[in-house]
Amino acid sequence: MIDSDDDNSSVSSSSTMRSARMSVSGTEEVELNKDSLLDEAVDNLYEKRGSTREKALASIIEAFNSNLQLEFVEKKFATLLHRCLNSIKKGSSKEISLASHTIGLLALTIGPGDKAREILEESITPVSQAFKSGYESSKIASLLECLAIITFVGGIEPEETEKSMQIMWQLVHPKLGSNVINVKPSAVVITAVVSAWSFLLTTMDRWSLSPKLWLESITYLSSLLDKDDRSVRIAAGEALEVIFEMGSLEKFATEAEGSNNGSVSEGNKSKEGLLHIQGLRAKILNQVRDLSVEAGGKGSAKKDLNYQRSLFKDVLEFLEDGYCPETSMKIGGESLQTSTWSQLIQLNFLRRFLGGGFTKHMQENEFLQDVFGFTPKRNLVGGEHVSNNLKRMYKSPNSVINKARTQHLNKQRMLSERKNIGHFAVNVGDEDS
Repeated sequence: MIDSDDDNSSVSSSSTMRSARMSVSGTEEVELNKDSLLDEAVDNLYEKRGSTREKALASIIEAFNSNLQLEFVEKKFATLLHRCLNSIKKGSSKEISLASHTIGLLALTIGPGDKAREILEESITPVSQAFKSGYESSKIASLLECLAIITFVGGIEPEETEKSMQIMWQLVHPKLGSNVINVKPSAVVITAVVSAWSFLLTTMDRWSLSPKLWLESITYLSSLLDKDDRSVRIAAGEALEVIFEMGSLEKFATEAEGSNNGSVSEGNKSKEGLLHIQGLRAKILNQVRDLSVEAGGKGSAKKDLNYQRSLFKDVLEFLEDGYCPETSMKIGGESLQTSTWSQLIQLNFLRRFLGGGFTKHMQENEFLQDVFGFTPKRNLVGGEHVSNNLKRMYKSPNSVINKARTQHLNKQRMLSERKNIGHFAVNVGDEDS
């Protein structure tokens, strides 16, 4: 019986090897065809007809979602970036949306490093100007996602991230900026701004932003919890939760209490500031409690009601007891887990941005795997071929990705440690009240 089993195993192994050779050969042929189609799509970005460029961008997005186009990006990086920027400067709203999404995918594919910084530096001015060229909601939303992604990947210094966050904020809160046309933003734009802003906030150290900016942001977000549109309320709730997790209100209360040692007038101002912070905290707590049990009828998107209730129940539990929701999802047989609000906000934003390409990127994109601490399963046949390609691109001493990944990962870990030290305390100041 043992010999028979061994023979069967040998036959099975030989058959598998033949299948593997055929599979690899077929895969390489398909990849060559896809590369030629991608090259053709990039060439079509030079065409004068806008509809041709739009179709080319849509094809590129589909290709980037279906596979991690590392080799193509290494060859065509500069061309693709500058043709997309040209589309943002001169294209229709649809073309701008597609080009913005393509630039975001380009940044996620190339990963942190010199090229990601180049994307950020080259794109930030055209993107900022495109915000002013028209107020079509879907175009603005795509530009916001693009700005968030390229800053997330290419931004190294806190000042770079804060600059992008300020550009976003000016779209809904113009008084924070100069020379901004005061146009009432739609609910879609408000939701997109707050979501993108929150996504970048997850990468910031709470001590990097000024207390004035924090308080203005928190006050504005609190006002959004009373809006009729449910998507706006949900986005505001998620943003506030990131702020609470970072311990920002606790920081303000501590600073206000600590400034009582000065003159009488300064002491009165600090006491007023502390009372304002405590009142704002109490207001948000009541708003969150109400939204966690909302009966419906407020807001047009009924399908979001259950998500809103669930979200604000989690927020309420965190504010009252300090518990963060833990989530887990299966990707190729392995679990991707989150244990903080910041991780959850990052995960949800990237899932929305990548859409159907999210699973593929999580399985092959080592930058995203580092962000979430995720280790995928490797397939024994086709996956080994893919893994070798990835190893060559990411581990090569000449790869800028390899040089930058450690720096980005260390930054993420440092921020995570700081956030764990200073999470929002509901009872701050209660003993003195």
